[in-house]
Amino acid sequence: MAALRRGAVYLTLFRSSARVLFSCKRPTVHKVGKWMYTSIATLTVGSGLCAVPFKQVESLSHDTLIRRAASLVTDSSSTFLSQTTLALIDAITEYSKAVHTLIALQRQYVASLGKLSPAEEDSIWQVIIGQRAEVKNRHDECMRYESSWVSAVRMCETAAEAAYTSGAEHASITSRTNVQVAQVQVEEARKLSVDADKKLAETKVMEIEKMAQYAASIQNNDEEEIPDAYLRED
Repeated sequence: MAALRRGAVYLTLFRSSARVLFSCKRPTVHKVGKWMYTSIATLTVGSGLCAVPFKQVESLSHDTLIRRAASLVTDSSSTFLSQTTLALIDAITEYSKAVHTLIALQRQYVASLGKLSPAEEDSIWQVIIGQRAEVKNRHDECMRYESSWVSAVRMCETAAEAAYTSGAEHASITSRTNVQVAQVQVEEARKLSVDADKKLAETKVMEIEKMAQYAASIQNNDEEEIPDAYLRED
């Protein structure tokens, strides 16, 4: 009879301990490369200890987790950099095309001075004005994307520094290499826009000179058409 009572007491104690154990919040399991965390609950049953392992996997150190987090940051910043670099290069290319189109229109107008009717001349000027607006819009787009690109470069440099200090040397080197490649690509694209701006400036100078020559020729023609009688003194 006493043995039965002890058995009932042990069973009650076991059930109470189990309820307490399973009513506790389970540890949050984070996925950082692999599932981790170990939890061992000890359950008192009678006079002995019973170890109940829930999940046993490799436990990672703080340094390892920091290095992995730093690698993730460098990957994200490199993605941001690649997208802004592509957008900036495309914007610069479109700006250069717009400038060259404007140059062609202005040269065509200069070459046609004195050969067009007023209506034709006004029509060409409307096209030139529209193309100048297009050039301005493309330039504004370049400035907008360049601002994002500069931020991306700074972010990558900061991420590379953080990765290096945390011990993720490979991630740091990769991030710095990505920055260098992006800078070279953007610099090559900028050469196209600089060349286009230079040719546009030359075209404007040529246009001013041609317009001055054309105005002088018109004035000379007007003077030649005046009868000599009007030129003689009384």
